[in-house]
Amino acid sequence: MSKDVTAGGELRADAVMQGFPPPPENRVTLENWDKPPYNRWSFRNMRKVLPTAAVGRGAGPVRTFERDEQDLGRIAFETLGGAPMTLARLLDETYTDAFLVLHRGRIVTELYFGAMTPDCLHLSQSVAKSVVGTVAGILIHEGRLDPAAPLTEHVPELARCGYKGATLGQVLDMRSGIRFSEDYGDPEADVTRLEVACGWRANADPAIPDSLYDFILTLPQARDHGGPFQYRSVETDVLGWTLERATGTPLAELLGAKLWSKLGAEQDACFTLDRAGAALADGGFNATARDYARLAQAYLQNGRFNGRQIVPEAWVLASRSGDNSIFGEPYRSQTPKGAYSNKWWVRDVESGVTMALGVFGQMLYIDPNHDLVAVKLSTWPDFLNLEFKLNTLRALDAVAAALHD
Repeated sequence: MSKDVTAGGELRADAVMQGFPPPPENRVTLENWDKPPYNRWSFRNMRKVLPTAAVGRGAGPVRTFERDEQDLGRIAFETLGGAPMTLARLLDETYTDAFLVLHRGRIVTELYFGAMTPDCLHLSQSVAKSVVGTVAGILIHEGRLDPAAPLTEHVPELARCGYKGATLGQVLDMRSGIRFSEDYGDPEADVTRLEVACGWRANADPAIPDSLYDFILTLPQARDHGGPFQYRSVETDVLGWTLERATGTPLAELLGAKLWSKLGAEQDACFTLDRAGAALADGGFNATARDYARLAQAYLQNGRFNGRQIVPEAWVLASRSGDNSIFGEPYRSQTPKGAYSNKWWVRDVESGVTMALGVFGQMLYIDPNHDLVAVKLSTWPDFLNLEFKLNTLRALDAVAAALHD
């Protein structure tokens, strides 16, 4: 048996892209990069998979965290199925690459798995939506954007597609009337076509545009704008396009200037780019675990971090609330008191616990009641796994309770 395969014949994750050159079957391609076991390598090496643009950390000093490290692995909780489980076992069984917890602003645990290290940038998937939404909040506070204004005020081309008449606020809360199917794994779904257009997949269909913004202009309207929440990734790409037009600045550069350079980040972040150079606002952002934690801690502290007010306090508070009445299924069954606001998932509108979530197991978790932040970066084998997600939330409840005692 080859040392590169398991007893079951599958390629080992630690054999991906190994060798000089790697054997063809071990190489990451556009066809396999987000599939196991290749994703365990590609999610921390996106600059080697796709074209990217740097999001600059700036020239300021790193904002360090104090440390109060504790062994949290033995903390136990009850799984969705009613079985006992420890945090250590959960992290192992949910394909964790990095796990970091801040309590009262101090690092109490920081763990890395496989080849992941503190210096590795990791793909955030849809955590990127919350990052881009934060920049929108800053620009709204500056008076450069109006949530009630039509998108066409900044991107007139949108009048040619289903976004005609939609407002900035509606795409921030994913309440436009656009038709967009978010069925991961379906080769005919709109989200798959978006991945082709943005360069995440090879384009074998001449009917699919070769750029993200051209793809947006093909989408029709399916309902009235301003209806119930419906999760659609493309809403954030429309937001990114609007931010660029409103400021005359590429998204990666804008994010660096308005947010990343203010956090005291350790590393430049980066965005994946489409064939026309547009950043994938809905999922192409990459950063280190500690730098994700800096952003989350800024939200925990009402937007004030690194000695300054980085994110407007009113924006942060609005991102912790939302309209539960328009938060229908399948979302309400997972978080009955939840909402979606300003590109953040609200776990509970009463407690203000918020989350940034991405497929394959990415999570920023912010619990203001327990003064707790958690970052979990993962490479699940599948886009979605409800059991993994809900068990992670149960584990974080147990961690919060243990640290609060």
